[in-house]
Amino acid sequence: MARCKSCSAPLPANINLCSYCNVRNDVDLHSKHKYSIQTKRSARVCPHCETNLQSIKLDFNGPLVIERCKTCFGLFFDLGEIETLLENSVSNVTDINLSLIKNINKDRYSSSKKVKYIKCPVCSAYMRRINFGHKSGVIIDQCAKHGIWVDSGEITHLMEWKKAGGELLDEKEKSKIKQKKSSQISVFDYDPIDNLGSKSIESNILESVSSIIYKIFT
Repeated sequence: MARCKSCSAPLPANINLCSYCNVRNDVDLHSKHKYSIQTKRSARVCPHCETNLQSIKLDFNGPLVIERCKTCFGLFFDLGEIETLLENSVSNVTDINLSLIKNINKDRYSSSKKVKYIKCPVCSAYMRRINFGHKSGVIIDQCAKHGIWVDSGEITHLMEWKKAGGELLDEKEKSKIKQKKSSQISVFDYDPIDNLGSKSIESNILESVSSIIYKIFT
């Protein structure tokens, strides 16, 4: 049985919040990636603090440069970068643990957080609020042209979600939706048998009308 890293009390399965000392134990992930500050003041602006972001370079298989606010610690990812970070942070996940996903979201979700639409750090257009993946519990802010903003702590939330099988669950749900759509027959689909049937009915009606008109005027 796992034990609390703070007080060593036993932790029940799929539970991260210690009931004895009330300290949350993070899900075991890969070691933290080393990073270095590449640019102390980039041209991009924090949507919360309205200060210039820092460019930081993460070191793993290939260099990844993202933007970070030194005040609120929010992160901005160019399109595709957040998936790259998750791939290099969590791997070899083969099972979906729904109980753990539920408890991760319960521990990390902040109900007191106000809904706020924020501007893209690049173009200053308001970004869309969308859920990242199925049952991730993380609402990201996305600019379709430039990238994704996550608040402090949310990237760790997504890593834990993936470690618990969240990405596998997301892929499973997408597959279900795709199969459901492909199995549905569109009302606009062309059916040659139905088409022949409708033509036959139309022909019979025209013939009947023609016959009636002929009898009236002859």
